Amino acid sequence: MEPVAWNETVSSAVSRDPAVLEFRKIVCEGDFDTEKSVFVGPRSRSISGVTENGYYVITPLIPRSTEPGSLQSPILVNRGWIPRAWRDKNMQDHQDLGETLDVNEADKKTDERGTWWKFWSKKPESSPEVIYSPNQTHKIDASYFVQIEKPVKPPVRVIGVIRGSEKPSIFVPPNEPSNGQWFYVDVPMIARACGLPENTVYIEDMNEDISASNPYPLPKDANALIHHSVMPDDHLKYTFTWYTLSAAVTYMAAKRIKAKKVRL
Repeated sequence: MEPVAWNETVSSAVSRDPAVLEFRKIVCEGDFDTEKSVFVGPRSRSISGVTENGYYVITPLIPRSTEPGSLQSPILVNRGWIPRAWRDKNMQDHQDLGETLDVNEADKKTDERGTWWKFWSKKPESSPEVIYSPNQTHKIDASYFVQIEKPVKPPVRVIGVIRGSEKPSIFVPPNEPSNGQWFYVDVPMIARACGLPENTVYIEDMNEDISASNPYPLPKDANALIHHSVMPDDHLKYTFTWYTLSAAVTYMAAKRIKAKKVRL
């Protein structure tokens, strides 16, 4: 079906009961808060016959209030699968960025000294930049020129499917948010870790517009979303097979026991 445009009505309905529209395709816009991304895994993926371990990356999508088609409230987006190396590089980049910000903050505090330091340093006051005309007949203050603003980055458009939390088996260890260890998708727990309400909506990205220069995260396709590890038709076949084998074993056991009684 065609995706439903995300609006306040759909958002409130899903927040009350996510199961109402589970597996429904929606379209929404906003900005990814990549610093709060959560990596769920390890999850293996077969690529060209080679199995590689990786993770699902879940990132909050924040509404842009100035855009008419933007979200009304933040949602969690499973952007797709990434290899382990991609996650490690992403975490290292954020760590380096944090260290750079700390250094800049320290430099800023160093510059903000007392008046006695300013007096002794005798730092010259900045004067307005002067630009001379080609014929050198007059000069123009550079502050009169209008600064060119950087183009505003357009919002991210996401087409995804509404989903719920995963139900882990007894072999899956519990999540450890304090250590950043996520083994399965627990929507309320991930929402709390990202500073969002527990009833935050969770969707899985289905965008198939993947560029060769930036192939990750790799979203799921429709077949992966609706595929079960054991399809319902297979369940029926397995049931018939096992009941038939059970009946055959029971018949042979009864016949063997009966033969022993006759000999006695």
